[in-house]
Amino acid sequence: MSVRPDLHQHYVRACQNVGQPENPFIAHVLQEADKNDKTRWTKGITLKIAGNNHLVPVQRVTDDDLQVLASVLRSTVFVTGLDLRCNVLTDAGAEHVATFLQENSTLRYLNLMFNDIGTSGAELIARALHRNETLVYLRMTGNKIGNKGGMFFASMLQMNSTLEKLDLGDCDMGTQCLMAIATVLTQNKSVKAINLNRPLLYSQEEETTVHIALMLKNNSSLVELHLCKHEMKNFGVERLCEALYENSSLRYLDLSCNKITRDGIKFLAELLKQNQTLQILDLNANRIEDDGAIYLSEALALNNRTLQALSVVSNNISGKGLVALSDAMKTNVALSYVYIWGNKFDEATCIAFSELIQTDRLKPNCTDVEPYEVDGHLHLAELSHGLKKHYYWSPRCGEVTNKDANASLAIAAVSDYLLEHSQADQTDKNLHPGLPLGSGFA
Repeated sequence: MSVRPDLHQHYVRACQNVGQPENPFIAHVLQEADKNDKTRWTKGITLKIAGNNHLVPVQRVTDDDLQVLASVLRSTVFVTGLDLRCNVLTDAGAEHVATFLQENSTLRYLNLMFNDIGTSGAELIARALHRNETLVYLRMTGNKIGNKGGMFFASMLQMNSTLEKLDLGDCDMGTQCLMAIATVLTQNKSVKAINLNRPLLYSQEEETTVHIALMLKNNSSLVELHLCKHEMKNFGVERLCEALYENSSLRYLDLSCNKITRDGIKFLAELLKQNQTLQILDLNANRIEDDGAIYLSEALALNNRTLQALSVVSNNISGKGLVALSDAMKTNVALSYVYIWGNKFDEATCIAFSELIQTDRLKPNCTDVEPYEVDGHLHLAELSHGLKKHYYWSPRCGEVTNKDANASLAIAAVSDYLLEHSQADQTDKNLHPGLPLGSGFA
């Protein structure tokens, strides 16, 4: 590993050999990579060739571009991460990815989110992972692989024992493959984090939630679970809570953008009185209202001392519920991150959270509101902070690896590798500026 490769020159020659025009964006990234010192190469680097970069000219990567790039990287042991999000890769590109995964033995992180990969492309990638023993983190977010494509990944999880983090959010998966994935995860011991956000569900009976709950009763390795936009109601929350009484591994539960009301929160509050492992709870965009906030507050004030982060953004909570949350923080010293924007702030709420911030009980970078005064009255302004603000997009300016906007990365390492990856991304941010970390699924 002491010899420093010249990736850009290899890329130029490879383009000439196949008669393929150079992609100037790929050339730029490889040139920047070549400038890094030798110690960075020995540790491994992530090439960030993301098509949503606003800070440098971007020519999005095509299938033919990827074929040439893969030939350059195939035997390069220094590249351990590859970020190809928001490009124009199709199933033909997925075939090149699959071939690369079969031949490469050093890649640990692969981001393919928001390309144009479909069912057949998903099959190729999933089959390649049957024998791959190095990839740890795969993001397929936003590729419309459908229910059939999701089934291929479920089959892969039966064979693969290396993958720790899998993101299948916004992939148009259906009931069948969600149930299959839940069934497989009952036995799989390697996956630490999975994102199943926004499936296409046509039933109101919450069968998928029931299967996921059954999985949680038996799985002892999963630490991060995203179930955003599952049409989950109070029945589903009750089933999850029943399972979590028997689960001692889950640390991060994302139930955002569902249909949970105060009655569902009552089950969660009872769980929090006994649960000793959950550290992050995301309830963003539900409808828990004042009663739900009070149920949570009572559990947090009197019993729970492990939850570190709570998001109740946009939950139709008014002053009564928000003040109860602020009071809970005065006795609960473990709860450090609270996000409340999008609710109904009255003067009592503004005073309560202003006091928390001024007394340093709630640090300004650990919440999404900031107090200000007009004509002697306190108000709260919104801050761009949250658990996973930069999940889908990257900011056009400012610090792109801002921990305050992706707090879930900083709160707790959901697995040893995920901590290493987030730290590596912080180190690598100068390799290709203008791109987000890509969350704990943030």
